[in-house]
Amino acid sequence: MTSDSLRGSTPLHAPGRGKPERVFSHVTTWIFDLDNTLYPHHLNLWQQVDERIRDYIAQLLNITHDEAFRLQKDYYKRYGTSMRGLMTEHGMKPDDFLDFVHQIDHSPLEPNPVLGGALERLPGRKLILTNGTRKHADAVMRRLEIHGHFEDVFDIIAAELEPKPSQKTYERFLARHDVDPSHAAMFEDLARNLAVPHALGMTTVLVVPEGTREVFREDWELEGRDAAHVDYVTDDLSGFLQQRCCR
Repeated sequence: MTSDSLRGSTPLHAPGRGKPERVFSHVTTWIFDLDNTLYPHHLNLWQQVDERIRDYIAQLLNITHDEAFRLQKDYYKRYGTSMRGLMTEHGMKPDDFLDFVHQIDHSPLEPNPVLGGALERLPGRKLILTNGTRKHADAVMRRLEIHGHFEDVFDIIAAELEPKPSQKTYERFLARHDVDPSHAAMFEDLARNLAVPHALGMTTVLVVPEGTREVFREDWELEGRDAAHVDYVTDDLSGFLQQRCCR
C-alpha cells in the first residue's frame, strides 16, 4: 500500500512533524513487540485472545460478560494487562489464565517472505519483547515463517508477570540480553509502550493500522502518534524496514 498520511501530507514512514531525523546506522539490536506489530492489525488475531480473556473473567468472578468486558478493559488500561489487574485486585494465579487465553486459532496468519527478507537484512540481533507467552510467540513466528530470524523471546514469564509499560520490565529485558539501549530500536503498536524505551535512549517506531482497515482496538490504543517519545510512525513494517533500516 502507499504510505499516505493519516494526518495531512506527512508520510507515515517519516518522523513526526517537527522532530529531527533519528537514523538507524547506530542500531545493533532490533526489538519487536509481537501482536499487532509483526502481523497486520486487521487480521484481528488478538480479538480471539480478547474474547477468551472476557470468558475467563466471567467464569472466574461469576459475573456477566458485559461486566467482565468492563473490568477487562479497565484493568488492561490501568495495569498494562488484564491479567495483572486480576492478580492485583483478585489474587488470581496466572498459570491457568495464560494457558486458557492463548488457546486460539493462528490460521489467519500466513507466511510473510517480505518481512522475513527485511528481518534477515537487518544488521545485528533481533529480539521479541511481548506481554504474551513464549508459546504464543513461537506459534505466531512459525506461521509467519520468521522464527529463524530471532535470537530469543522475552515474554511475560521472563518479565516476572510485570507487563509493559512498566520500567522494570524493560530493565529486566536489557539486563537479560545485555542490550545497550543507545544502540537499539524498538517497534511497538502502542505508543505508551514506547515512552520508557525512548527515555532509555532507544530509537522508537510506532506501527499503526493501515489507514483503510477497520481494526478491533480501543480509542486510547490508537493514540500517541504525535507523542514526543515516538520517533517514527509507519503502517507498513516491512516497507519501513526495507526503506530505512536495511542499508
